[in-house]
Amino acid sequence: MPDETLRSWLALVHSKGAGPAVLNPFLRSGITPEELLAEPPAQLGERQRLALKNPDWTGVEADLAWLQETGGRLVPQDSPDYPERLGALPDAPLALYLLGDPKLLTTPQIAIVGSRNPTRGGEQTARDFASHLARSGITVTSGLALGIDSAAHRGALEGGGPTVAVTATGLDRVYPASNRELAHAIIEQGGALVSEFPTGTAPRPGHFPRRNRIISGLSLGVLVVEAALKSGSLITARLAAEQAREVFAIPGSIHNPLARGCHRLIREGAKLVETATDLLEELAPHLQVYLGEAVEPENRPGNDAPPPALDPQYQDLLEAMGFDPVSTDRLVERTGLPPETVSSMLLLLEMEGRVASVPGGRFVRTGNSTP
Repeated sequence: MPDETLRSWLALVHSKGAGPAVLNPFLRSGITPEELLAEPPAQLGERQRLALKNPDWTGVEADLAWLQETGGRLVPQDSPDYPERLGALPDAPLALYLLGDPKLLTTPQIAIVGSRNPTRGGEQTARDFASHLARSGITVTSGLALGIDSAAHRGALEGGGPTVAVTATGLDRVYPASNRELAHAIIEQGGALVSEFPTGTAPRPGHFPRRNRIISGLSLGVLVVEAALKSGSLITARLAAEQAREVFAIPGSIHNPLARGCHRLIREGAKLVETATDLLEELAPHLQVYLGEAVEPENRPGNDAPPPALDPQYQDLLEAMGFDPVSTDRLVERTGLPPETVSSMLLLLEMEGRVASVPGGRFVRTGNSTP
């Protein structure tokens, strides 16, 4: 991105009083950031035009210094790395600050959220779900908060996958500070830290709902593990429903106050799930779009092409499995395909009923697996 273009996007972000909901209609009509700054549209109010005429250039320079020092990225709306699902929201962030791998933003993501003070069982459940999803090739997204958020990030890392943490502060600080080590591990394992807030931004109550809309906006669906009736994770679930995302909740004991938020969500239409497989089955149509494209062979025929699970690449994978249980690592050795590709293909084959998972993290062909 040219330096002047980068400065223009940062200037928009630092135009206090002219936020995404106001500026997005103009940007989507083809007006550039440079044009908005040079001549604010007459349709805007006086305060908004003044904001565009007088951005916080000190903040812009601070961001530029941070980007250079850390190797961070700014992902504006016109970047190919800006996630399409998030960009469709009326109040989509003008740009995202990012540390880590920007390609993760466009992978299939499932958000896991819940109480900051979960039970030990709830924390383990979040960890187990996240680990299963990561092994299935899904990116787990959460908010880097204490409790369920942290458990979800750690579970994804334990499952060998990357995870995306969306923060309510600038990326020059970690909140809570006790999660600095976790934030570092997320980056080290190929994940990403994401925020719409400039450097120097401290945590404030109003920032968390804004962060939550990004968590749900990035995701195909949101899973609430444990939540009290006034939990902030219910805000994320509400935003997800408003964004036409799937909402899932795990039920609990009627005597557990942290189950009441989940029970309310289920009464209001959230889908009850008991296992990560339940969740994957519910999202199968969405995942097939993402993962089917991800493993699609080059130069594939057009409309006459067979379904993904019958493609030659899938036939080769089934043949490589043989008829005994086999691990993903062994299939990687036999096929020469990348681990993430094999995991994605196995997920689709499992959804089609052509393979089944068995104890020990292995897979076996079923009676429906004739290529």
